[in-house]
Amino acid sequence: MNKKTAMIVTLICGLLIATTVTAETKISPAPNGIEMPKDYKSWQILGVSHRTDKNSLRIILANSVAYKAASEGKTNVWPDGSMIAKLAWKDSTHPKFSSATVPGELAHVEFMIRDSKKFADTNGWGYARWLGLEQKAYGNDANFAQECSSCHEQAKETGYVFTRLAPLP
Repeated sequence: MNKKTAMIVTLICGLLIATTVTAETKISPAPNGIEMPKDYKSWQILGVSHRTDKNSLRIILANSVAYKAASEGKTNVWPDGSMIAKLAWKDSTHPKFSSATVPGELAHVEFMIRDSKKFADTNGWGYARWLGLEQKAYGNDANFAQECSSCHEQAKETGYVFTRLAPLP
C-alpha cells in the first residue's frame, strides 16, 4: 500500500469512527424530561425566519400532525401530537457571494410539543432546547419552559406559535 492509499484508508477509518461515535452519542433530555425526537430531520419545512435581534437564520420543521394542521388552517388550537422543530444558525457571509447570508455555527435546536393535558401550565405546549453541535440541554431545571411560554404568549391568537406555513406555488 502506497502512502497516498494509506492516508485515504486512515481518513476513511477516522470518518467512520467519528460517525459511529456521533450516531451512538446519547443526547440528554431537556430538564423537563422532553427527549429530542429522533426523526425530526425528516419532517416537512413549515417556514424560515431571520432574527435580526439574534443575527440568526432559522428553519422551522413540522411533524405530519402539525404540518397537516398548518396546511388546513387548523392552528388555533393546534392539535395534540403537533411537534415543531426550530434549527437556528448564527448568520454567516457566503465566502464567494458576500451579499448572501448563509448558516454559520449551529446555535441551537428547539422543539415545541403539543399536549394540552401534560403541558397545561405552559398553554398546552412542551418546550425543549439543545445548544450547539454538542446538543447540550438548555435550562437548569424544568422551569426554563416558563421562559419559552411567556414569550409565546405574544402569539396567543395563532395557537402560541409564531411561524406560519410558508406559501408555495
